[in-house]
Amino acid sequence: MRSFTFYLLGLLLLFSSCKISKPEKYLIAAQEAGTVYDAIIVPGVPFEDSTWSRNMQLRVLWAQYVWEQGLTKNIIFSGGAVYTKYAECKIMKLYAIEMGIPEEHIFMDSTAEHSTENVFYSSCIAKDLGFEKVALASDPYQTKSLKGFVKKMERKNGMRVDLLPGIIDTVRLMPRDQYKIDPSKAIGTYFVDITNTQSLGYRLKGTMGLRIDWNNCPK
Repeated sequence: MRSFTFYLLGLLLLFSSCKISKPEKYLIAAQEAGTVYDAIIVPGVPFEDSTWSRNMQLRVLWAQYVWEQGLTKNIIFSGGAVYTKYAECKIMKLYAIEMGIPEEHIFMDSTAEHSTENVFYSSCIAKDLGFEKVALASDPYQTKSLKGFVKKMERKNGMRVDLLPGIIDTVRLMPRDQYKIDPSKAIGTYFVDITNTQSLGYRLKGTMGLRIDWNNCPK
């Protein structure tokens, strides 16, 4: 059932987004403008079988690249224990620490269940921390799917989030060390598979941002 759910979510991502065109232009624009973000938002990916998927690797390695380029001061990983018992944000944090990113510059949102919530809830965290310049740093496929939501969020409540999509060719050239983590440190509290608590239609509404309460940030 879980594999089938991932398949459906993959299809949704494919048909609703495709790949954002020329992701490198966003990086170049930020570099030429001398932009240094207060934080980048990195949405989670389900973790199972004690190994990280290629998609999670892409997102975390891209976060590492952005950090090492001096383009951000902090990183916000987002994602709870949604499809597996592991909290996605905690898994990504463990890998980021292994990569050498200081723990004090890593923040987490463990409440988000859907990609739109990843962005909105992380923006709430950024606002509470006084971060003003924030960017979404995900893979180019998810970035395209969230582009419209990011614009809508700014219209709704003034939260601005720039786009800094991952460049696949750049990530491919990065060293692929065999990072070792202890996944047991990322097991979520009171995990219940979302497929057992929400219908597919309800989950799709979440993915499309139709369940966002624009007037309230989660506590």
